[in-house]
Amino acid sequence: MNSRIEDYALLSDLETAAMVGRNGSVDWLCLPRFDSPACLAALVGTQDNGFWRIAPVGGGRCTRRSYRPDTLVLDSEWETADGAVRVTDFMPPRAQFPCLIRVVEGLRGVVRVRSDLRLRFHQGRVVPWVRDVDSGLLAVAGPDAVWLNADEPVPAGGDGHSTVLDLAVHAGRRTALTLAWSPSHLPRPPAALDVPAETALKETTGFWRSWAGQCRYTGPWREAVVRSLITLKALTYAPTGGIVAAPTTSLPGRIGGDRNWDYRYCWLRDSTLTLSCLLRSGYREEATAWLDWLMRAIAGDPTDLQTVYGVGGQRLLPESEAPWLPGYEASQPVRFGNSAAGQYQLDVYGEVLDTLWLSLRMGIPMPTRVWSVVEALMGHLVRHWADPDQGLWQVRGPRQQFVHSKVMAWVAADRAVRMAALLGRNGSSGEWRALRDRIHREVCHQGFDPRLGSFVQSYGSSVLDASALLMPALGFLPARDPRVRGTVRALQTLDEGGFLHRYAPGDGAAGSVDGMAGREGAFVSCSLWFADALAATGHVPKAREVFERVLGIRNDVGLLAEQWDPAAGRQLGNAPQAFSHLALIGTAFALSSAPSRSPRSPAASDRRRSGSRRAPRPAVRTPA
Repeated sequence: MNSRIEDYALLSDLETAAMVGRNGSVDWLCLPRFDSPACLAALVGTQDNGFWRIAPVGGGRCTRRSYRPDTLVLDSEWETADGAVRVTDFMPPRAQFPCLIRVVEGLRGVVRVRSDLRLRFHQGRVVPWVRDVDSGLLAVAGPDAVWLNADEPVPAGGDGHSTVLDLAVHAGRRTALTLAWSPSHLPRPPAALDVPAETALKETTGFWRSWAGQCRYTGPWREAVVRSLITLKALTYAPTGGIVAAPTTSLPGRIGGDRNWDYRYCWLRDSTLTLSCLLRSGYREEATAWLDWLMRAIAGDPTDLQTVYGVGGQRLLPESEAPWLPGYEASQPVRFGNSAAGQYQLDVYGEVLDTLWLSLRMGIPMPTRVWSVVEALMGHLVRHWADPDQGLWQVRGPRQQFVHSKVMAWVAADRAVRMAALLGRNGSSGEWRALRDRIHREVCHQGFDPRLGSFVQSYGSSVLDASALLMPALGFLPARDPRVRGTVRALQTLDEGGFLHRYAPGDGAAGSVDGMAGREGAFVSCSLWFADALAATGHVPKAREVFERVLGIRNDVGLLAEQWDPAAGRQLGNAPQAFSHLALIGTAFALSSAPSRSPRSPAASDRRRSGSRRAPRPAVRTPA
């Protein structure tokens, strides 16, 4: 049986990631990159698809666990009748090839601990050849070689399916096991296997604490912000600066359903949110690397702009299914690749241009070649902004005139006009200004339903959509506008148990919109957008209440998945989700600078708003 999604903690070496459960089992590991085939895939299958468990004989969940402060070093402790033992898991930032180190330490008494490793290459289906080598074992299948070493002699056995090591762990004694990958045609990787575990642990701890220490946020939720920033750093592919949406694939939005997607790629939609969070938190180097990745990825014909790219900027992400994997809690199919790369999503033009505007405002220079990209993107948008698309939510149903997509087309034109004015490049700004005004009029006319008193999901629709909460933060309308206030009120109907769905759940209107059947969880990011909109409209105490509720659904080590099931009280979707953690950081910044009192009435709120500073999400900053 699969562990719950919230039972997993994240390990990363800034090029790939592992997911380790409270039972001491690493059930997901792709080597050597985030988007490589998995060699441990029990997370979306069974133990026959690969796992590595280290725990006391007899198993069970750990008694307690936590990351060491300001690090990605995980300590898991078990209390047994015979004593107590700790397993410390970490992945050193990579020197050459990836490795996962697991240190077993006796705390009290003598505890029998078992390491049970079952490698299954190529997405959990290829059984490797395993043989003894000096100081360990070597498993080989096709292009992949994995080495397992212990820092002291440990008798190894197995049943033909797993490699088993049994240890009698005495108080005060430590044994380190290291799993390292290399291409199968190369010799043993000494840089990964020969560094003493204590040295690697000290260096890894020092790396993370030094990085976390740069954080500028000093508000009341610093622990949550720092943990979210560490998570974002962990999801960064260091060689290029790209940030994956999540390290996992096919963790379901509905248990037993088919809302299962591969998120091990980089979405342009995250770009402004990422850049703003990093810059506001003091991480200019990472922000610049992300911007450089963005510009490399989108280079070329603007008609070929994709919503999602690979960690190296690659465009081809063919989607396939893995019938040999039964799926997380029988949620099928398990998918690898993502066909969203081939969808037309108009909003990404706004996200890219908003990112460039934000970087310019933050003092990052804009070379001439980047301005050429702006002109090319706007040239395409002038011709195609009225086209229907598949929208923010990447629907697999028919293309529609999504309101959020049109708002983001307005954002693109608005930011292009502002950049032109700032840089003294006004050649096309008149055309862009006219486009901006035209889109604004159309959205306000066709995207607003007077009967509902709210903006809706698409032209002519009565379906509500949480993306409308972003309008004031994007600068499309001020928070004091009655249409914004009406939208915030109307969207409370998407609430379930204190959390917001992205649109109405169920098989009715939502099913016809996204092309998928069945309910799904409430979206963590949408709940945070709601908190932002409440704060912007003056309802700060309620906004803080919503935010604290979201903080309360983080798992025991501070991680958030994409969704939350209020009825079952569990996380859903791929985890940890960058978009959820980005939204958390943005809301913490917004609420830290927001006034503490709510208005007594909308009119009072408007009067106060005229003399106070609105606190927008840093993800999509309103231009000055």
